[in-house]
Amino acid sequence: MANRDRPHIVVPTPAAAEPYSPHPPKFDRVSLPTPHDPVAHGAALITSLTTAKTDADARREHGKSLIPAGATPGLYIQFDSIENVPLKLESLENKTNHIELCAVQDVELEDAHGNKKTIQRATVFVPDGAVGHFLKRFVEYCTQTTVGGARKNKDLVDRIAALRLATLQALWTDTDSYPEPNEEIWWEVWLRRDDDAEVERFRDFASKAGIQVSARHLKFDERTVILTLAKATQLSSSVDVLNDLAEVRRAKETANFFVNLDGYEQALWTDTVRDQLGSPATDAPAICVLDTGINRAHPLIERFLANVDCHTIKPEWTAQDNDGHGTEMAGLALYGDLTPILTAAGTPISPGHILESVKVLPPRGHAPNPPDLYGAVVASATSQVEIQAPARRRAFAMAVTSTDERDRGQPTSWSSAIDALAAGRSFDPTIQGLVYLDNAEANAHRLFVLAGGNVHSLNQNHLDASDTEGIHDPGQAWNALTVGACTNLTTIDPHEPGRNGFTALAESGDLSPWSTTSVPFAREWPIKPDVVFEGGNVGKSPAGAPDFPIDSLSVLTTNFKPVEKLLTTSWATSASMAQLARFTGAILKEYPQFTPETIRALIVQSAQWTPRMRAHFNLARRKTVRESLVRRYGFGVPSLDRALRSAKNALTLIVQDTILPFKDGRLCQMHVHALPWPLTVLASLGELPVRMRITLSYFVEPNPGRRGWKKRHRYASHGLRFEAKAPTESVDEFRKRINKRALDDEEERPDTGDSSGWFLGARIRNKGSLHSDIWVGTAADLAARGHIIVYPVSGWWKDQPKRDRSNYGAQYSLIVSIETETSDVDIWTPVAQQIGVPIPGAIEI
Repeated sequence: MANRDRPHIVVPTPAAAEPYSPHPPKFDRVSLPTPHDPVAHGAALITSLTTAKTDADARREHGKSLIPAGATPGLYIQFDSIENVPLKLESLENKTNHIELCAVQDVELEDAHGNKKTIQRATVFVPDGAVGHFLKRFVEYCTQTTVGGARKNKDLVDRIAALRLATLQALWTDTDSYPEPNEEIWWEVWLRRDDDAEVERFRDFASKAGIQVSARHLKFDERTVILTLAKATQLSSSVDVLNDLAEVRRAKETANFFVNLDGYEQALWTDTVRDQLGSPATDAPAICVLDTGINRAHPLIERFLANVDCHTIKPEWTAQDNDGHGTEMAGLALYGDLTPILTAAGTPISPGHILESVKVLPPRGHAPNPPDLYGAVVASATSQVEIQAPARRRAFAMAVTSTDERDRGQPTSWSSAIDALAAGRSFDPTIQGLVYLDNAEANAHRLFVLAGGNVHSLNQNHLDASDTEGIHDPGQAWNALTVGACTNLTTIDPHEPGRNGFTALAESGDLSPWSTTSVPFAREWPIKPDVVFEGGNVGKSPAGAPDFPIDSLSVLTTNFKPVEKLLTTSWATSASMAQLARFTGAILKEYPQFTPETIRALIVQSAQWTPRMRAHFNLARRKTVRESLVRRYGFGVPSLDRALRSAKNALTLIVQDTILPFKDGRLCQMHVHALPWPLTVLASLGELPVRMRITLSYFVEPNPGRRGWKKRHRYASHGLRFEAKAPTESVDEFRKRINKRALDDEEERPDTGDSSGWFLGARIRNKGSLHSDIWVGTAADLAARGHIIVYPVSGWWKDQPKRDRSNYGAQYSLIVSIETETSDVDIWTPVAQQIGVPIPGAIEI
């Protein structure tokens, strides 16, 4: 094993930035089936649109008593595509006429014979007076042809199978089934932002309709989200009279983490541990725990949590932990599992970071609370701690997740709020919106460490169960570090009462039976969890039934009632998350200059699959199978030693840079990194096998409305990609292979790339806003790979130039590690000498 006694090397040389334009993609044009009678098809659409307008006027007149002051009259049109052909979404909007695409969904339909087909359904708001925009295009389709002989507007009209006046159900973008007409539920109502009076109008409508509205709302750039308790029949009239609606979903409820945990027999050594603790530095970084509060009176916590750093969302709750879960998270975030600490008396264990606490959930025993906009709750929580200690470096740790998995990777108001906060947005309580308070947000990015959420029911076939239950909201957030659970706890204490004949369900080094995965996600969504960590195991009775809790299969932490007992057990993804939050605190202390993007990347870069996990990967010859496995295990189990230190034979290079992705609606620049490289040493090693790992981490700004995720409605503001130089190509060939603008006149794109040796490959790794992959080959080949290009791909910043923030730069972190199995090889020192990094043990003259 490598002796990790060397610092990571931060590359001081900036990248060479050059103007960038991508090579044109190779794709096959979609062949549109032409209607049997195009004129009749166009005429039918004209008739349907005219009927829709007449019906809308009648419905508005019928509900005129509900019309709020200032409402813009108009109608919602539902467009259905032909089978398996998407609509031309960009042509369903027109900003000049204030026609807006509101919601897009793929719908599976079944005919009278039981045959199923999939169509795309889009719901569009059309103001009064703008219906002629579509009528004109339909008439042109029927009567005019282009120079090439095709019907005018063919690409728009041929894709439309039918249109009709929309109902509220057409704005339902949840994967859950639409509520029954008289079923009263909490709705998450997404409102179009036009004049910033949409909340006032919705409250006016709700008052007249006799429905309850939550006190809190959340504003994104183009959408405002608010909750209302209503029946479908009550809310449905809003599409006729309000015209502020964009989409509706079922509101979220939080998971029940607050069970009565069985504690270990009271440890007698807690005082010994407390006596070893030092006092934190005045500038110590913090882990901010968003949970049920923390009991700071615990002797292992009080020194690391000041009273002024205990906050609560609602003053009537008080900041004290009345449930236990928050205090459990606090102990794990400070120390990790206390079991090895208590059994190793005399070992220094004093944390280098402190705690902050925000109580974001009501105490047990309070009357049931309605669902809340948890994105707004988290935003408010970040604001509280940052007002209290604005200069403090911190990471936010949250184990709270939703009780469902219905989003299957799709962004929600909760996950999108976390992405916005991570990307530098702040919560403005005056408008309850996520805004940039100024343009100096380079140091305002935030790191969120989130639990992936737990399976609803334990199963003997626990891997199959985990692979069918998706990461819970908000764990799908692109910019967060999402943690799943694995386990090495497989031995049940024979003295544990009532467990005679029990065995552990999961094998050592495998996924914990609690952990959810992103295997059920559509493949365009991020790989989650990013990493996994110890989350405890589950027992299996002699009859084969899963059972918990079992203390010896759980991790040890602090109890919220220290007068009764000091210690208790914890398990599942919440325990995994809190232990990994401890890692972030250690990195924040060790490398105060590192950005949140870098810390996230370092933790992923340090992760390795256990032998048990790797056995699954070794059987996966196809990369599609590997993708499913990495969506189960993430990138493995992080190592704090690897995250903090390099070794002589294990070099980690860190680049922190800022790129300009777009300018004036076009891709702008790419970065060529000529890395300090141990070229001579690697070349001398010849055929010796080596490993290189690259991780690219950046934060995107979200665009959360469910409007097809295409072009200007893409979720991510921008995307970045990396490519490494192939061993046999020159640097110029490498540049020209990536950048069309690097080609000379009439020069062809060089075919010099080499994708062999990569474990995942570009198709799998390029998901979300963190991309990591491993290359294995010979040292001689690696010697020639010291150049890496980072380049942008499209995002909604490009498609909406007025909202493009590229001129402020998009931060990213690029981490490159190279490692040999031979311990006497030194690849760290030659690089350190190149850039003047002090060498440990060297004598200064």
